[in-house]
Amino acid sequence: MQRNTPDSFGSRAILAVGRSRYNYHSLPKFAESFRADISRLPYSIKILLENLLRREDGVTVKRDDIVALGHWHPRTLPDREIQFMPARVLLQDFTGVPAIADLAAMRSALKRLGGDPARINPLQPADLIIDHSVQVDRYGTLASTETNAELEFRRNRERYQFLRWGQRAFRNFRVVPPDTGICHQVNLEYLARVVVVAEQNGGKWIYPDTIVGTDSHTTMVNGLGVVGWGVGGIEAEAALLGQPCSMLIPRVVGFRLAGRLPPGATATDLVLTVTQMLRKKGVVGAFVEFLGPGLASLTVADRATIGNMAPEYGATIGVFPVDEQTLDYMRLTGRAALVPLIEAYFREQGLWYGPDQPEPWYSDTIELDLGTVEPCVAGPSRPQDRIPLAEVRGSFRKSLAGLMQNEAARIDRSILDCWLGDGGAPRYVAPELSIAPPDEKLGPLERCVPVRQPDGVAYNLCHGSIVIAAITSCTNTSNPSVLMAAGLLAKNAVQRGLQVKPWVKTSFAPGSRVVTDYLASAGLMAYLEGLRFHLVGFGCTTCIGNSGPLPDHIAQAVVDGGLAVAAVLSGNRNFEGRINNYVRTNYLASPPLVVAYALAGNIAMDLTRDPVGVDPNGQPVYLKDIWPADEEVAELVRRHVTPEHFSRGYADILRGNGAWEELPVPASELYQWEETSSYLKEPPFFADVMAVPAPVDDIRGARVLALLGDSVTTDHISPAGAIARESPAGRHLVSLGVKPEDFNSYGSRRGNHDVMVRGTFANVRIRNLLVPGVEGGITNYFPPGQDQGETMPIYDAAMHYQQDDIPLIVVAGAEYGTGSSRDWAAKGTRLLGVRAVIAQSFERIHRSNLIGMGVLPLQFMAGENRETHRLTGQETYDIEGLASLVPGGTLRVTARSAAGSVKEFQVLVRIDTPNELDYYRHGGILPYVLRQALL
Repeated sequence: MQRNTPDSFGSRAILAVGRSRYNYHSLPKFAESFRADISRLPYSIKILLENLLRREDGVTVKRDDIVALGHWHPRTLPDREIQFMPARVLLQDFTGVPAIADLAAMRSALKRLGGDPARINPLQPADLIIDHSVQVDRYGTLASTETNAELEFRRNRERYQFLRWGQRAFRNFRVVPPDTGICHQVNLEYLARVVVVAEQNGGKWIYPDTIVGTDSHTTMVNGLGVVGWGVGGIEAEAALLGQPCSMLIPRVVGFRLAGRLPPGATATDLVLTVTQMLRKKGVVGAFVEFLGPGLASLTVADRATIGNMAPEYGATIGVFPVDEQTLDYMRLTGRAALVPLIEAYFREQGLWYGPDQPEPWYSDTIELDLGTVEPCVAGPSRPQDRIPLAEVRGSFRKSLAGLMQNEAARIDRSILDCWLGDGGAPRYVAPELSIAPPDEKLGPLERCVPVRQPDGVAYNLCHGSIVIAAITSCTNTSNPSVLMAAGLLAKNAVQRGLQVKPWVKTSFAPGSRVVTDYLASAGLMAYLEGLRFHLVGFGCTTCIGNSGPLPDHIAQAVVDGGLAVAAVLSGNRNFEGRINNYVRTNYLASPPLVVAYALAGNIAMDLTRDPVGVDPNGQPVYLKDIWPADEEVAELVRRHVTPEHFSRGYADILRGNGAWEELPVPASELYQWEETSSYLKEPPFFADVMAVPAPVDDIRGARVLALLGDSVTTDHISPAGAIARESPAGRHLVSLGVKPEDFNSYGSRRGNHDVMVRGTFANVRIRNLLVPGVEGGITNYFPPGQDQGETMPIYDAAMHYQQDDIPLIVVAGAEYGTGSSRDWAAKGTRLLGVRAVIAQSFERIHRSNLIGMGVLPLQFMAGENRETHRLTGQETYDIEGLASLVPGGTLRVTARSAAGSVKEFQVLVRIDTPNELDYYRHGGILPYVLRQALL
């Protein structure tokens, strides 16, 4: 990276560590020149300040930007734009494949425009970890890992060959092969450095490790003191190409922790508590910093659990400062050589956290006594909906009643009232536990279906039956304490003669190979396997919908009985339709609770009072009987989680297995796209790009493609999970000769826009209010000049509108686009022909991604929404004033009904910065970067 820094504050200095000397920009020297006390600025603001000082060039970063950040105040409003440049970029394969495909397409487009294709090359170091493609096809056997890995490689061979080409064709780009681990855990345990040492202009420079990643849970590394967050694949591509991340100077919320966790409470219970508190507080778009005496009792693994869930509590980051725990973790994970540099640099910069440090200034604060945290789960469909363990049964009853009412089930009101009543002592014991015929006295809300497995085992599958129990996700599998606890609980259960219920699909998918290494060393893997929690692979599985198929007899019983069955997983996401299409209720829980619920078999149980099972002597066994002591867990962690495990686990991380190494890789500057490929097609975003962008026109005569309510997530918008045979995407693949068993997942086909656009807005649980009472990707298409709509799939309607030359908009409620940083939620929206989205509020990443794809995000004015304007979605819409757009300005919307009535209202333009306006005027961030490469 070339530097052209005016250093107008004279902050450049030399840091001596041992015999080495490093250039750096000194925050204390800046404060002296600036004549201001910055000692109580929040930790994250200081990191941003160093970033600007180091990159000051008078063009992208100006002196005034540094002055504005240096004057940060708790009452600072987020209305000043700064340009942040991360030290590196992290990609996972679902978002990484289309990102690299876009770069390859940009090379092709640049050559067509007469430029040099080699100019399209990552300028920031980037690591892509292949972790999102493994599925739980086989489980419950020692052969599960090998079988799932073979299936993954066979399904994704073409994608993996493309990534190997990219690794050779692009500089500054590494690929971590499949079956290695989850990107965030690999980042935490291996890639992150806390400080970066780089050769620049003939000298050694040292500065903080910072990062953006194409997954919202990039914030996991915040637990190590590394400032970074998730961005869409579109923003990440721009960062790779040397474009800074435009952001507003944030407000910073302090979260003060005191005390220590009580016996029996885990880091998972803590993070679910924190998530609920911060969602209630309202920290969307803010930085959250954790501080206080409670930090001393939280390991980096505990902190990373909390940082990981920042998207769930709505914050941009959830960061912990660098302190002694940071150094201990770097030693533990085989990075001891960096410890002297980290300590010297962070102490010298005033970034070190100690018990005597004065508390920074914060925009707001919130407090938690760790001693009040209790065992809990979150569900049935949102991570912030925490439920104390004793209240899970009642919560599920209410959720089930709501599901039945929404589906207009025939429910006797007296039965419903009885179900919702709390009679004190447990009245309901899941009838499937007895392996007996259904009780005739059970009401509709206690419905069961008799099941006989192929091996002859018979039981009843009921409402609340747990059909998936998964120890999965980076959130918890990075934490040795909760995994040792799960192993010990499994050991205690096996020794009491307990077994997982036969209808439960169990799986164990840790985030790195280190996990199975230390569990085996502790002698606990055998006990997890004894409960059928066999290793199914190293990667992100159930948490992102790669749970694999349910057994046919289970799926059929769910359909036949209209059952609301459950999944319990140690993940971070449980949105509707995410985990498995057959599973209506999903609960997040700690790994030991996942094992406990697999033993119990039904979510509608009170594990504080009901037995988790019965031993061979007929005696009930309760959770308290098998729950491990904290001291025993701590001792196993101390003895068996060692630096040797991490050094061994990451010794050959970039090598891969034989199948990976044997992939043929063409040596070419340009990728040779194959027209017949069903996985990779040249992205269409540059097909018609000219050297100069066309003027932005008003939107006239637009139709509403989807009229949506509140909390529509990127899971609802972006194609994910399995591809249904009768869906538009499924029919397209069949037309290409692809067999349904080879469909793979939407995530694996993100490099094929023809598949992905057909799956946009096609989630089985999305509710388009243009077609009330119906779930799924359906809408009403209104032919030109006709008042009556025709019901059809959203994709089909969009294609009709494109043929009619009619622009489209989406109208939505609050929190539009919450969820993973899925670039295809924006790309698919653009390719369907949507010009603008009018919502009550937007999630940060999705709003940015829409702009990055040239889709205009508009927001109803405060106190207004589609209901206040009485919008039905059947109107035609004009949006005027686009030629004079300004960040944060307003536009006029006119909605005309078929009957002739006219409604006019103002909307807020959610283009927040001048950079975003430039991107929008160019038709998106990628055409903007492409045109810059021509200069």
